[in-house]
Order: sequence, then structure tokens, then C-alpha cells
Amino acid sequence: MASPLPVRDGVGATRLHLPMHGPWPTIGAYMAERFFHLDPERLLARFDRGEIVARDGTALTREAPLGAHEFVWYYREPPVEREIPFEVEVLHQDGDLVVADKPHFLPTTPGGKYLQNSALVRLRNLLEIPELTPIHRLDRATAGLLMFSVRPETRGAYQLLFENRRVEKVYEAVSALPEGWDPASPALGGHPFPIVYRNHIEKLRGNVCVRVDAEREPNSETLIELINADDRVVHTRLRPHSGKMHQLRVHLSALGAGILNDGFYPELLPETPDDFEKPMQLLARELRFTDPLSGAPREFITRRMLQDAPAA
Repeated sequence: MASPLPVRDGVGATRLHLPMHGPWPTIGAYMAERFFHLDPERLLARFDRGEIVARDGTALTREAPLGAHEFVWYYREPPVEREIPFEVEVLHQDGDLVVADKPHFLPTTPGGKYLQNSALVRLRNLLEIPELTPIHRLDRATAGLLMFSVRPETRGAYQLLFENRRVEKVYEAVSALPEGWDPASPALGGHPFPIVYRNHIEKLRGNVCVRVDAEREPNSETLIELINADDRVVHTRLRPHSGKMHQLRVHLSALGAGILNDGFYPELLPETPDDFEKPMQLLARELRFTDPLSGAPREFITRRMLQDAPAA
């Protein structure tokens, strides 16, 4: 559904689905209750300023009755953001595709307390492409390659590559050296390299971590190869066959090699301010695919490195 409001400062308008019936006499009353954490008068004042609009772009008043519109659009009020002091780098740009190298700590898209400090908004402003849209995503804590669509007309062709698993993705990770590590016979969780690890991953609504169900048929698979190890850490190459949420983090954790500085696995740690000196050691290193428009082979490799990786 197209937004009636244009992209502003790199940020698209937010769409809100409204109930058509309920105990609220007006749309403003519903929104004041839904966004209870906001000052209600400050929210209603946005109606008075014409900042909340219907599907045709018409500004709504605070007296607009519930049921008159199923959707409204508005711009999120910018949060007070902590600046992420790392730049996103453009590796490739053509008329249909942008490939960027994302730093650790920068989210792919706006969300929560991050708006301008997101890869999408920074790139829209940098490249002056308001229609720029991510084709896939990386966790905020993960660095590396991200692909963005330039034109809506060709976006679906690139999205289908990921949906049909026709993109070869290669990651790298650094983990603390597992207890009992034997350099003469390297293994994780009793499995010698290379390891094909599978399990069933389920995303639960309202939970920041995923759940592993050992009783169900595996729905995730990762090939794990050893790159190097020293007396502190083990450096692995990861080739996911599926794309479940937090898959690589979960699989290494299950093998006793949780990724360094991962605050979710194997244990969910209390939320603390970002420590920019300790990024999670996971990197989206390579992307390979056949371009769906030209038929030409494409290969992209990050310029970033994991700071805790052992010397070659």
C-alpha cells in the first residue's frame, strides 16, 4: 500500500492500522490509548498541525470518528539518538542495486531508538534515493554486506533470489576457544570440521531470542568450516543454507562456541549501553548470485575484518 506522504530526511512515513469499531469515540482517542507512553495532548496536537493523514493524504482532525478510516500515516517523531560513530560504505551502485558494507552497531532499518542512525536512512540521504529499500537484513550487532533495491520495478527480482535461496552467503565468526580444544583434532561439540549443523528454530512473539525445539524436524542448516585458531579464540567460516533469525549465533552457541560479545546467546544478558570497543564478532563476508536482470555472475566481498580474529 503506497504511502500518501513522501520520504522525509531519508525516513518513510509510518502506517497505522486502526480498528473500525471499539470503545474509542475518535481516532485520536484510540491513538492516545495505544501510545500510552506518550503525552496525550502532545499526540493530539499533531492532529491540529495536520501531521496525521488518511490514505488520500487528507489531514485528519482530533475529532475524526473511529471507523471513518482504516489506516492513517504519520512521521515518527525523531528520538534523541546516540550517534553511531561508524560509517556505512557503498561498495557497488547501479540503476537497480546498491551493495553496502555495514558497520557493527548500526541497524539495517529504523526502529526503536534508532532513526537517522540506520543504514537505510543514512544511505537514502547520502545517495539521494528516497525509494531505496533493503532486500535483506542484518542484525544490528552484525557487520558486513547488505543489498538494497534502487527501483520498485526491479525490486521483486532481487527479493526472489533470497526467497528461493539462490544467493550464496558466507559469514565469519570468532568465538572463545572451547574447553578441551585439541589443535591436533579440532572439533566443536564433538563434531570434527567441517560441520553441518541443523536444528529447529522458532521465533516467539514478544521474545528477543529465538527458541530451539529439539523434538521438531530441523528447519535450519549451517555448514561450519575452520579458518584458524590460537590459544584464545577459534575463527570459523559459516555458510547458511537457510535464513532463520539468529541462526548462526544459535548454531555456534549450541556447539559450545558462542560468538564473542554476543549478548543474546548462550545467555541473554541485561541490556547495557553499546561498548564500541567490543563489537559482536560476526561478519557477513561474501555474497554471490546470478543477476536476475542481466544473467551475469555477481560477487561482493566485505572490506571489513573481525578485530578478534587470530593472525593468519
